[in-house]
This record gives sequence, C-alpha cells and structure tokens, in this order.
Amino acid sequence: MSEYYSGKRSRNFYTSDAKEFRLSRSKIENFLKCPRCFYIDRKLGVDQPPGYPFSLNSAVDALLKKEFDIFRNERKPHPLFAEHGIDAVPFLHEKMDDWRETFKGVQYHDKASGFLVTGAVDDIWQGPTGELYVVDYKATSKNGEVSLDADWQKSYKNQMEVYQWLLRHQPDGFKVSSTGYFVYANGRTDVDSFDGKLEFDIKIIPYIGDDSWVGKALLDAKQCLDSVSLPSATDGCDYCLYRKSVQDVLVPFIEKK
Repeated sequence: MSEYYSGKRSRNFYTSDAKEFRLSRSKIENFLKCPRCFYIDRKLGVDQPPGYPFSLNSAVDALLKKEFDIFRNERKPHPLFAEHGIDAVPFLHEKMDDWRETFKGVQYHDKASGFLVTGAVDDIWQGPTGELYVVDYKATSKNGEVSLDADWQKSYKNQMEVYQWLLRHQPDGFKVSSTGYFVYANGRTDVDSFDGKLEFDIKIIPYIGDDSWVGKALLDAKQCLDSVSLPSATDGCDYCLYRKSVQDVLVPFIEKK
C-alpha cells in the first residue's frame, strides 16, 4: 500500500445527523472546484490521490516561521516591513502554535451548516491599533516578478479569505483587517553557481480579501453532502474526466467478455 494514499477510508465519513463534522479549509476549496469529487471524498470515503510533498516548499515555510518568530518574541517588526511600508509586528498570542498546526488550526463551529471549520495559518501580523493581518507564505521559482494574477491563484485568495473568516469568528473578538499579505519566496536561477545553497528574493504582496462568500459556500457544501444523488461531473475537472474515460474504456471491454 502506498504511504501517501490508502484508497477508500474506513472512517471520517459525513452523515446527515453529524452534529459537528470537521471541514478543513482545503476541503472547502475542493468543494468549490468540484462538488462531485468533494461528495465522493467526504461522503463516500474516497479522496483524490494526493500529489507528492513539496519538501523544498515545506523547508521555506519552516524557515520563514522561525525567522518571523524571532521578531515576534522580541515584539519588533521584521526588516521587510519597512521595505514594503507595512506598519505591524508579528502577532504574539498563546494559541499561535495551535493555529499553525495542520490538524488543529484556527477553528470555528458554524452552527448554520454544522461544520467545524478549520484552517492552519502560516502567520498573523498585528497593526498599531490592534487589527490583525492574515499572512500566507508561498515559495516558487520563476523568472520575473511574482504576482497573484494567474487564474489558478484564485485558490490562494480563497485560502486567505477563509482564514480571515475564521479569525473574525473567534471568541476573542479580534479586529481582522480585510488586507492580508502573501510573503512570496522566489528562488533565483540567475546566480553564477549553486554552491550548495538556494538564494531567494522575498516579496510581500498585499491582498484585500472578501470573505462574504464563505457562509453560503458552507451551506452549499452541506446541501451537497445531504443529497442522496451524486453531483454531476464538473467541466474542467481532471479527476472527473479520468473517471469518465476509464468508464468509457472499461464498460465496452467488460461487455465483450
């Protein structure tokens, strides 16, 4: 059996009488992309095969967290803030480690849908009047400036907005800014030699989020899971296309037997 994929699960199924079904930020994104795949995963117990881990991206993420934690503990702004005109310091809070942990994260029980919504943030910064800025780390390697202009980066923006929504629903009464920040580490390929190390240009990209869609998306996701019928295949979904292609090949083949 693959260490990355186990096929059909034996637990963590959605049932209509569930009082508090856990739904992560990534599963909400899966629903937005393809309700059919979401249904097969959360209700029928067969998730999409995962991609292999991006170990270099994880390393960049871990190192950025360590670096910003130094300034968090010193209650000082990171030098990058001055370069980008950001008046803030890394947010110091007793729950910060839990909020960044994958299987904990920021949590909120949405009573309208019944979902326990979770999302693990990379970082949170705090402005001079107490407002919080959600921060997400990204790593890539491309020529030219990094941006948020590609269609596929819509999922990054959705991710940011779910985190903002979660923080706004915490009992602490946080004031959460609609402005979030992407800290983008872009691996350089224009240096003369490798010398056993990668060099990165770091750019902070502001993004103004709008989380007004989240509540409706949760209700739509619940309606999807409560249905007794499998949702239609989604145009543009590679997984739906693959399953249909396999079915189209196998059915005539089996009928010939």
